[in-house]
Amino acid sequence: MNLTHPFLDVDGDKLREECGVFGAINAPDAAALTALGLHALQHRGQEAAGITSFDGAEFFSRRGIGHVAENFSSSEAIAELPGFMAAGHVRYSTTGGSGLRNVQPLYADLASGGFAVAHNGNISNAATLREELVGRGAIFQSTSDTEVIIHLVATSRYPTMIDRFVDALRMVEGAYSLVVMTPEGMIACRDPLGIRPLVMGRIGDATVFASESVAFDVCGADFIRQVEPGELIRVDFDGEIQSLRPFGTHRPRPCIFEHVYFSRPDSIFDGRSVYSARKAIGQELAKESPADVDLVVPVPDSGVPAAIGYAQESGVPFELGIIRSHYVGRTFIQPSDSARHSGVRRKHNANRGLVEGKRIVLIDDSIVRGTTSMKIVQMMRDAGAREVHFRVASPPTAHSCYYGVDTPERSKLLAARMDVEPMREFIKADSLAFVSIDGLYRAVGSEKRNSSCPQFCDACFTGEYPTSLTDLNQQVEGNAQLSFPVHKVA
Repeated sequence: MNLTHPFLDVDGDKLREECGVFGAINAPDAAALTALGLHALQHRGQEAAGITSFDGAEFFSRRGIGHVAENFSSSEAIAELPGFMAAGHVRYSTTGGSGLRNVQPLYADLASGGFAVAHNGNISNAATLREELVGRGAIFQSTSDTEVIIHLVATSRYPTMIDRFVDALRMVEGAYSLVVMTPEGMIACRDPLGIRPLVMGRIGDATVFASESVAFDVCGADFIRQVEPGELIRVDFDGEIQSLRPFGTHRPRPCIFEHVYFSRPDSIFDGRSVYSARKAIGQELAKESPADVDLVVPVPDSGVPAAIGYAQESGVPFELGIIRSHYVGRTFIQPSDSARHSGVRRKHNANRGLVEGKRIVLIDDSIVRGTTSMKIVQMMRDAGAREVHFRVASPPTAHSCYYGVDTPERSKLLAARMDVEPMREFIKADSLAFVSIDGLYRAVGSEKRNSSCPQFCDACFTGEYPTSLTDLNQQVEGNAQLSFPVHKVA
């Protein structure tokens, strides 16, 4: 997406997906280790992948469109990335659009030496900063918001790299988890609210960082801890680890949608098993919105843990009434409407012998546009289901996310345009219900949502954004003719 209009995709149906990052330092085969970690994070971005390595004297990069396996499975590919430090990235474009020039890690030769950065998140004042930097003579090589960080570091007047990096981050707003490589070592950090995830591990003498703990399971590393919100962890080539907290103390606001959908169920997020949280969401949903049905049927795969919880709480049998083909990519991140709709037909098939003549309740993680839900409901009716009820393991997604998450602009969100009953009519279900916001909070370990200071970022449900949204507010102020109202943040 063009950074001139970073948030409002008025003409199309642009989905913005979160990304995944991995870094390793003091590892004998850092690039191979990084490629293995990226395989475990493939669900976080399926558009492109990249790895940059450092051998003590020189940086090497390899980036490509497509999956990790398409770009980094051969020994020849890994041989192009020598060294004992590497960082990698899997991507689905949030800002900047698709194309090889936006594939990360982004690399630049600065006055102090090489600088490579892999970024998960979204900088919500990137367009404003970019305009200022271009006005001062900066020349951008990509349209990614991540490149803004490189230019801010390059133009900082502080004497040391770490001070220049901190100076740059003080100027950005929004969400970021970063893995950075310099000739001095590796820096990993999260934004002061910890909106996007980042964890730290160890394998032998190597220190590793990843967006999710599951990457450590796959590559054989031991989980140490999460990188704390606002923390910078610096690791040098002697293995010395230093923790810095230059941004003061803030109450964390990690993204609650990591529990609902984004993280793999076998990951640990914010100290809690994602799988256990999703089962607990299903249990809350069964308590709040029971259905008089014969079968609980998940919409695979993301609806499975919540459906198990729903079935256990309700006592209604859990059955695989929909069979998913695992040779089709996730429809939620297909970049075009036609590809997404054909993907629904290719990806799911009704288990006719099971659902015919039955009353069923479908369990899914969310409803975004509603088109996929409508097609799945119809598919179950075509298979002979007598009644089709729908339960959603998250509150209505009524607001866009500006922190690197895959919600479209607000006019495309079904819950922004309709109440629950019209939504039910739109997807043609016999009944429709969502878990409440307090039910969601209970499932992830809180008694209820603290309305004065929420424990998570839940803006996609509530519209209460935890940071300023400079670019969005400036765009709204400059465009009074928008055809759909946009939530403005003070």
